[in-house]
Amino acid sequence: MDDQLSGKGSIGEHLLQWEFGTAERAGAFYRDQVLDHLNPRMREFVSWQEMVFVATADGEGECDCSFRAGPPGFVQVLGDTSLAYPDYRGNGVMASLGNCSENAHIGLLFLDFDVHRIGLHVNGTVRLVQDDQMRSEHPDLPVDPVPGRRPRIWVEVSVQEAYIHCSKHIPRLAKLPSGGRAWGTDDVRRKGGDWFGAAAEQRIAAADGQPQQPEPVERGSGHRAPDPVRRS
Repeated sequence: MDDQLSGKGSIGEHLLQWEFGTAERAGAFYRDQVLDHLNPRMREFVSWQEMVFVATADGEGECDCSFRAGPPGFVQVLGDTSLAYPDYRGNGVMASLGNCSENAHIGLLFLDFDVHRIGLHVNGTVRLVQDDQMRSEHPDLPVDPVPGRRPRIWVEVSVQEAYIHCSKHIPRLAKLPSGGRAWGTDDVRRKGGDWFGAAAEQRIAAADGQPQQPEPVERGSGHRAPDPVRRS
């Protein structure tokens, strides 16, 4: 293997590339696009972003994909091989953090749907850092004035791979006023309620052992949660 490609991609990737005849194209991508650090344009890109998709797996390899959001630049670039994002108060399940405590590997995907319609993958390993320790190590970290956005812990990522996600299948979305986000709220309705009807389904199953499906929500019908499923 070309020294420039050494260590890039998994064994499974390379086997399938040879099987499907894409090894040369994949090799060019590894060589031209996959960095082991964040270059200046990548660092600038991350500093604009208000959201990121987070992929983790536990010690057995069971996967989880989650979503994180915050004000522009909430993911802090700490250098060309390090970034960190605050873990805000959520539903208390801590699926991503729990995975990180077992398996340090993480994948981040930043997607800009609005302005540039481009994406950035960042893969690496994590260190979970308490907020006070993080601020001691990085005194210039901003202090967020919104109570719901004051983290107890940070996820610090040591960058192993950084590469583009091409724009050809990223839809262009228009950004609209949010109407005020309820950061850190426990208000069930403001968190989405039982939009998918899961809680109603569980209640029915527990009551009579006959789980039922909630009425489907038509596409374009808005964000109202479906009516609770009622027993006849």
